[in-house]
Amino acid sequence: MLKTKHSLFAAIMLVASLQATQAMAQSVDRANELAVESSAPLTEQIPSRFSTVKEKLSSSVSQVGASVVGGTESLIDNAMQLIGVRYRWGGNTPTSGLDCSGFVRYVFNDTFGFLLPRKSAQMSKVGLEIGKDELRPGDLVFFNTMRHAFSHVGIYVGDNKFIHAPSRGKSIRVDDMTKVYWEKRYNGARRMDGFDTLNDEQRIQLLNDYQDRLDNTGRL
Repeated sequence: MLKTKHSLFAAIMLVASLQATQAMAQSVDRANELAVESSAPLTEQIPSRFSTVKEKLSSSVSQVGASVVGGTESLIDNAMQLIGVRYRWGGNTPTSGLDCSGFVRYVFNDTFGFLLPRKSAQMSKVGLEIGKDELRPGDLVFFNTMRHAFSHVGIYVGDNKFIHAPSRGKSIRVDDMTKVYWEKRYNGARRMDGFDTLNDEQRIQLLNDYQDRLDNTGRL
């Protein structure tokens, strides 16, 4: 099985560099700026409870730096190692099973120590929006599979193919984006480059999500 995965990886891998990303650090910093600079009701909701999240996220992002640059091959290789892992809604680890966003988040964290948002819709606002003709291995690709935009996410691996956790009863696999099903549902792509389009309210909500996860599970 491992040999097959590596053969598949070798066949479709296009060596590319992934830009260093600081998007989540920006979200944390922006939320803290709001707490200091504004007295609006929304920003007054940002309590000191975020200090723990800020420390953990800052520590995580600080480890990314140069390791992301030129790290696409490791990213795709790590993703390929998970082929065959079963789909599980809300799953966050290969042992328990992974859903689409859980898979993407796990691979990025495992490769770079970098935490992406948990939901695919949130991921669609992180990084730089790119055209289909600009896709490079390591970019995130999004699809409408649940009757709303950006409800599914995967990692582009090159040659019009992407790796993802499909749906219940299936397992992580590589699919062809040129197939009619995926072609009709394609929503766009993002490249992790340290930029995001979250508004202030979304930044606060994202920090709330992280803090709730930390409170409930002891980890982000």
